[in-house]
Amino acid sequence: SSQAGQASYEAIKTAVDLALKDEVSAITTAPINKKSLHLAGHPFPGHTELLAHLTNSKQAALMMAGNSLRVVLATTHVPLEQVKPLITEERVLNTIRMTHEWLTRHVTDVPSIAVTGLNPHCGDGGIFGQEETEFILPAIKTAQQEGIQASGPYPADALFQRAASEKYDAVICMYHDQGMIPVKMNGMSVNITMGLPILRTSVDHGTAYDIVGRNKASAENLKLALKTASRLSQSTLSLQ
Repeated sequence: SSQAGQASYEAIKTAVDLALKDEVSAITTAPINKKSLHLAGHPFPGHTELLAHLTNSKQAALMMAGNSLRVVLATTHVPLEQVKPLITEERVLNTIRMTHEWLTRHVTDVPSIAVTGLNPHCGDGGIFGQEETEFILPAIKTAQQEGIQASGPYPADALFQRAASEKYDAVICMYHDQGMIPVKMNGMSVNITMGLPILRTSVDHGTAYDIVGRNKASAENLKLALKTASRLSQSTLSLQ
């Protein structure tokens, strides 16, 4: 309903305001129903875009952190047909930079980042697409010139088959399912938003209206998101 969508919007805005005022160290969000949000007059694709708007952030990126794998999405909740025009050198480079900054802040001084291609077999020399050579590879080369240990582009199927988690601190994927499927198969994960002036974590699932009232819902993922927010906020505070 529009009332529920407005309530969720106001709760998120209040949390963001508290974080911007440093009255809380981090925020953890529960799932929101996108349709309700739209009915209330807030046509954002999801939390990531809404949080970027509320914090006046130029670009935000979604990271899913699982048991042994971190995946970052260059694009988030957009129809597949709209992904291709969004894959620009600027977007890919900014995503690499945000990932590097987050990893150096919370994980390691010299992170290693893998970047996937967009097309099957990374375009196979241009047969299946030009995005790899025109946009993704130039972004990687610029990042390398800035001292960032980024490599690729790699075909996603081969990269994740080689257990990317053992070699890379994070993998940047071009679209939603390319990154979400492997990280969710890797076990329970936590959604972390990069590029914001505040720290935010969330669950890796939706509202699950289909199991309401059936005694099947689990709070374990929310607990993990809360614990992650607490841990990350401590590491952030220690750097200040």
